[in-house]
Amino acid sequence: MPNFSVNVPQLSSLYSTPKLKRGGTNMNLCADQVFDKMLLWRDMATKMKFPLCPAAELPGLRRSNNKRRSRRMISCRAAGADGGRVAVGDDVFSVTTSSKYEVDYLGQSTKGDLNLKLDPLQSFGDGQATLEGPIEEVARTEAQAAENLIRELGIQGPFSAQHSPRGIFCSRTLNLRSISAIGYDMDYTLMHYNVMAWEGKAYDYCMENLKSMGFPVDGLAFDPELVIRGLMIDKEKGNLVKADRFGYVKRAMHGTKMLSNKAVSEIYGRELVDLRNQSRWEFLNTFFSVSEALAYAQMVDRLDDGCISADLGTLDYKGLYKAVAKALFRAHVEGQLKSEIMSKPELFVEPDPELPLALLDQKEAGKKLLLITNSDYHYTDKMMKHSFNKFLPNDMDWRDLFDMVIVSARKPEFFQMSHPLYEVVTGEGLMRPCFKAETGGLYSGGSAQMIESSLNVHGDEILYVGDHIYTDVSVSKVHLRWRTALICRELEEEYKALIGSRGHREELIELINQKEVVGDLFNQLRLALQRRSKGRPAQTLAATNLDDQELTETMQKLLIVMQRLDDKIGLMLESDGELFNKRWGFLSRAGLWDKSHLMRQIEKYADIYTSRVSNFLNYTPFMYFRSQEQSLAHDSPLQDAGIEN
Repeated sequence: MPNFSVNVPQLSSLYSTPKLKRGGTNMNLCADQVFDKMLLWRDMATKMKFPLCPAAELPGLRRSNNKRRSRRMISCRAAGADGGRVAVGDDVFSVTTSSKYEVDYLGQSTKGDLNLKLDPLQSFGDGQATLEGPIEEVARTEAQAAENLIRELGIQGPFSAQHSPRGIFCSRTLNLRSISAIGYDMDYTLMHYNVMAWEGKAYDYCMENLKSMGFPVDGLAFDPELVIRGLMIDKEKGNLVKADRFGYVKRAMHGTKMLSNKAVSEIYGRELVDLRNQSRWEFLNTFFSVSEALAYAQMVDRLDDGCISADLGTLDYKGLYKAVAKALFRAHVEGQLKSEIMSKPELFVEPDPELPLALLDQKEAGKKLLLITNSDYHYTDKMMKHSFNKFLPNDMDWRDLFDMVIVSARKPEFFQMSHPLYEVVTGEGLMRPCFKAETGGLYSGGSAQMIESSLNVHGDEILYVGDHIYTDVSVSKVHLRWRTALICRELEEEYKALIGSRGHREELIELINQKEVVGDLFNQLRLALQRRSKGRPAQTLAATNLDDQELTETMQKLLIVMQRLDDKIGLMLESDGELFNKRWGFLSRAGLWDKSHLMRQIEKYADIYTSRVSNFLNYTPFMYFRSQEQSLAHDSPLQDAGIEN
C-alpha cells in the first residue's frame, strides 16, 4: 500500500499552478482554500487508510526560511503546549450537527462546519504567539502564508478558477458544508451531448415526422447557429425573440429572417414578454429546445411562402407550432431516437473524466448523492455506465456513487405532487410497487417529498443541480426551497467571446461617452436658442451673449458629429456579441449593458451556476460560495466623486 505522500502529486496533477492575485478577497480567503483542500485530503487518507505524514515528507515543498510558515500550516501533526504530539482528525475537530447549528453573519447555516475541541491557543507549541494580537494583523500574515502554501501545492483554487470559463458563479450565498444531499439531473447535466449529433438527430426525426404529416421539408438542414438558449417563441406571430431582464424585446426573427430595429419596435414596442402566458410564449430553456425552435422557424418560412398544402387545413403560426411540437414529441416517445443513441453512445456523448471524481469527493465528504432524471431506466443505466464507469476507481459502478436513483421522475410534477412509487428490482427493468424509498434503492416515479422523508433531509439542506431553468431549478426552489445550481455549457464559449470582445466594447463605450459630452453641449445650446426665441435670457450670462451666427454654426457642427456617431455606434451595437452568435449576440446580455431575460431567470432561481458539474472539482465539498456585490445605478457617481456632505 503506497503512503499518502506518494499520492499527493497524483491529486495535484488534476490542477494547474494557480495565478492568485495579491490583496483583496483572494488574500483574505486563501486560508479557507488551503484548509478545505487539507480537509479533503485528510478524509481521503482516512478512507483509503494511508498513513498521514509530516510536512517535510510532502513532495514539492522546498526547505527555505521564507517557507517555514507555510510548511507549518500543512503539518499533519501539531506540537502540543507541553512539547509532545497531539492527535489529528476526530481528536482535534468536531463537526457542527443539524441539532446544534447556528446562522452566520451572511444568513447561512453553520451545519457541517468544523470546530476545535481543544483550546485554540493551547493546540500549538511555538505557533501560539503567531495567533495572538489584533486579528487584522494575524489574518494578513496567515493569508500571505496560505497563498504561499497553495502555490507550492500546485492547487488551482476556487478564486483562480472563478476567473476562467469553468468557474462556478454565485448569485446567492451558499455554504456547501451545510448541504446534506445533492441531487443531479442526468441529460445535459451529468452527461453532456454533442449538440450537432444529438439535436441534429432529433431534428432529422422531427423532419421525417413532419414529412409523413404532409409538410414540405425538402431542402431544409439542421443549423444550430440559428437559435440559442434563452430565446422565446412567439406562437402568435411566428417569431423568435430575445428579451432583456424586464421583458422588452431587443432582437427578433420572423421565420429565419432577422427583423430590423424599427420592425421590432413596431411589433413589440408596447408590450412585454410574459412567460406566464404559455399559450403564446415558449421559452427555450435547454439544448433540447434547439431542434424544435429551428424546425418551427423553417416551417414559418414555408407557411409564409405558401408552400404548405391546403389539405393540412387552415394553419396559423400557433397551429404550426403545435404540429412541429407534435412531430418532435413523436421522435422522443416512439423511442427510435434514444434507441439509436443507446446503440452508439460514443457518437453522441462528450466524456468528462473529471466529473465522476467530483462526485466521489462529495460522497466521501458525507453528502448523500441523488440522481433524479426523467429518462427511463434502460436509457439511464446504459448512458451512465458509458459515461461514468471507466473513470471510477477500484471497479466502482456508477450506482455506487448514488444513495438513491429516481428514473422516469416526471419533473416538474415530481417537485409539486406525488405519483406512485415503483422499485426497479431487476437489470431488465422489472418493477414492483412500494411505499417507502430506502437508501441505495433504484426507483421509478415518486416525489420530492418522498425523498425528503426517506433521507430525513429537508428544504435548504438539499442542493439540486440541473440544466433546465424551469423543470430543474425554478420549481424545486419555489415549491420546496431547495438550494439550486444551473448547468449551462454555453458559459464557456460566452466567457471566451466576452474576453475576445473587450477591445470592441471599450471602443464602443468610448464613442458613447463622447456622444454624451457632445450631446450635452448641443442640448444646452438648443435650450439657449429656445429661450432666446421666446425673448428670455439663456441659462448663463455667457450663453445669453452668444452671437446668433456662432450659436447656430456650433449647433450645426455638433449635430453632424452626433449623427455620424449614431451611425458608427449603431453598426457596432449590431455586431456586439457576434463572437458568440452572429444573430443573437451574447447569451447573458441584451444590449451593451443590460442582462438578458435568461440571465435574470438564472439570477432569480439558481443560487450558483456553472458550465459543467466537474467544475466542482476545483472548489472542494466544503466551499462557502459568497455572492458578489450588486451594483446599482447610483453606485458609480459615489465611487467616482465620493459622497459630499
